[in-house]
Amino acid sequence: MDSIRIVGGKPLEGKIYISGAKNAALPLLAASLLTDETLTLGNVPHLADITTMANLLSQHGVNISLNGEQKLGGTGRVMELKASNVSNVTAPYDLVRKMRASILVLGPLLARCGQAKVSLPGGCAIGTRPVDLHISALENLGATISIDNGYINANAPNGLRGAEIVFPVVTVTGTENIMMAAALAKGQTTIVNAAREPEVVDLANCLVAMGARIEGIGSDRLRITGCDRLHGATHSVIPDRIETGTFAMAAAITDGDVELIGAKMEHLNSVARVLSKAGVSVTETKHGLQVCRVNGLHGVDVMTEPYPSFPTDLQAQFMALMTVAEGASMITETIFENRFMHVPELQRMGANITVHNASAMVRGVAHLNGAPVMATDLRASVSLALAGLAAKGETILNRIYHLDRGYERLEEKLAACGATIERIRAAA
Repeated sequence: MDSIRIVGGKPLEGKIYISGAKNAALPLLAASLLTDETLTLGNVPHLADITTMANLLSQHGVNISLNGEQKLGGTGRVMELKASNVSNVTAPYDLVRKMRASILVLGPLLARCGQAKVSLPGGCAIGTRPVDLHISALENLGATISIDNGYINANAPNGLRGAEIVFPVVTVTGTENIMMAAALAKGQTTIVNAAREPEVVDLANCLVAMGARIEGIGSDRLRITGCDRLHGATHSVIPDRIETGTFAMAAAITDGDVELIGAKMEHLNSVARVLSKAGVSVTETKHGLQVCRVNGLHGVDVMTEPYPSFPTDLQAQFMALMTVAEGASMITETIFENRFMHVPELQRMGANITVHNASAMVRGVAHLNGAPVMATDLRASVSLALAGLAAKGETILNRIYHLDRGYERLEEKLAACGATIERIRAAA
């Protein structure tokens, strides 16, 4: 199994090109199931999760072709998807278990084909992410659903019909699944307490380009008037705000000065405000965002909440940053119950962190020390890479397959800005 070796202590200087957003690309890929025409997606990142979703769609009968190569300074790959005939409505466990976002094929398959059989995703390292909200919402749209032998069996032989869906809590994939299903349902569907994340907006904009009728995009109340069919479209994936935030914190933790090319401030306002309080400047440039420290690094309290508040997917990276800040920071996680698994690994590097229930008190130390560490999930793994960039000595990051799920060419992008970092390939 590959690992990454980091020798810390060097400020990052230069430019980093931000890739297309993984969490936007995955539902966009699933949307190809809604039409028999070609959906062309640009700026698609080259990641393990994208490959998993492509493999899943292929076995449903989607023809997929790639045009162009992802380059550090480029605009991403172009992917063409055409589901002329959906030949299989079963999403098998062997594929779904690799990535929980596979549940996003449920709504499109049910809406287009009148039936779907999708494996339950199973457990997740950072906590439970139940699909009951997806199921109850689809039942409100007229589907008959049962769970047998670990599979969701959904049927709507006469098609789906519009309804009011009220989510008791904000759910990103739930909003995306129902929005796609409602696009082909009869009548109007209203989603109340809809997720407002930029990735949800990106999907809605793509669906509109495909002929869907959606009102309230970007708000917590969506109104979708169903269509008989959708057509093909061309759409470019938005830049990854989580990658942007991660590299912003990498610049800050190393006391560097980095321009993040392609990054959008409008996607990261809450993070920029928190970083500003911590002494980190995030300013817009002609091509993206410039990030550097301005007056030291200071402890700041933060709480994760749904967009537009501070994202849970940047909590681990911010904790790594706070380990070397002056003073203390209280970090509270409200989204996932097991998202502090990076704490013991940061402690191995000398971090002073005390966890009590859903909060972690981080008291800054003068410096971290390099150590062998092990990744437990995607965002935890990159937080350890950030810690390694700032630490004295050598850090070996193990189990980096988590990183490859969500960060494209991480070590190359960091090395281009002066970091001493390399991937160590596992022996064949």
